[in-house]
Amino acid sequence: MGPKLDLFTQNPLSLTSLIINLGIGVFLSILLRLHFKYFGSTLSNREEFSHVCPFILLTTILIITVVKSSLALSLGLVGALSIVRFRTPIKEPEELAYLFIAIAMGLGLGADQRMATLVAGPLILIAMAVFKWTKKESKKKNLFLSLDWRENSGKTENFLTQFNQVIEKHVLVSDLRRMDVRDGGLEATYFIDVENPVNLSMLVEDLKKTFSGIGITFIDQNQMPSI
Repeated sequence: MGPKLDLFTQNPLSLTSLIINLGIGVFLSILLRLHFKYFGSTLSNREEFSHVCPFILLTTILIITVVKSSLALSLGLVGALSIVRFRTPIKEPEELAYLFIAIAMGLGLGADQRMATLVAGPLILIAMAVFKWTKKESKKKNLFLSLDWRENSGKTENFLTQFNQVIEKHVLVSDLRRMDVRDGGLEATYFIDVENPVNLSMLVEDLKKTFSGIGITFIDQNQMPSI
């Protein structure tokens, strides 16, 4: 007869090793939190999210440390995690990346791979910081341009063509996304691509000169919060 597979056999769990791993985890979680604080670019819930990563990292260490000592616990964990649901979705890809780093560090320490985790974890954060520093900010901007204009004469014929002519002189690309015409007024929203922010000032001056009393609004789509 071959060897029996005993699901209830547990390997001894070293409390000293767990404490050491948790101590290293605290250090890495502080490093991860500071990194997100200074290099993260997400707009919403930055402070709240920075407190989540340490909890995930340290909890992962505890789970892996306990589970690896028993095959039965590891099988039970698969069933337990299958019913977990997150009510608040992760909206920013960068937040998801930081969560993966926190989980990876926790897995490494939970598996007693201290040296590999201590070397790889900070190196990943350093590489991310270097990429942030060396990233060249392009002057090119994608914006939404909203125009609101009322004509006293009540005639709005050919005004859309005039809008297009004025806008196209100062932008690389202009795409009409919405237009409302009512009561002698016209509202239009364009998606524009501007090569240099200086062109925005010239565009505003030209629109005000051509259309008296016009309302102009610019919205940077890259800085719009996720809904």
